[in-house]
This record gives sequence, C-alpha cells and structure tokens, in this order.
Amino acid sequence: MSIQPNIVVWSKTGCHFCGEIKAYLEAHHYAYVNLEVAGHDILRDVLEAKYGIRHVPVVEVGYGQTYSALIEADIEKLEQLLEQSRNLQSI
Repeated sequence: MSIQPNIVVWSKTGCHFCGEIKAYLEAHHYAYVNLEVAGHDILRDVLEAKYGIRHVPVVEVGYGQTYSALIEADIEKLEQLLEQSRNLQSI
C-alpha cells in the first residue's frame, strides 16, 4: 500500500504557473494544501527565509518531517520530485 506524500503548494490566485502545478496534482489524484500568498506578506517572508525567494509557485513534497522543495514551475521536475519521494517512502 502506497502512502500519499504530504504536498504543500505556495501559490497566488491568478498565477498561470501555479494553476498548471495544481492542475497536474489534481489530474494525478494528489491531495495538497494550498497556501495563498496574495495579501499575506508574512508567507512571502517565510519563503524568503526558507528558500531565498519571494515568488510562487513553490511546491514542498515530503513524508513526516522530511521535505524537498521545487521552487520553479516545471512539471517534469515536479514529476521527478514526486518519484523521489515515493522511492524514499518505500525505504
């Protein structure tokens, strides 16, 4: 039995790239938590502290307390990150 990874998408309403990432996750039946950064400068401050950026989308994928992040809108890299998380989960 495969356990779904925890996925957090940092996004902004109206962001085309954010929409692509969320559409991919939904099409492949991944549940995710969406963090809306528009109007929430504190969330952008968190992104800057964690990754040195203030832009979205950012996708965090992990199990338990171990997360990896994708800080660009690249579906191919997202697929690789999800595959890596599946491999780590099976260890």
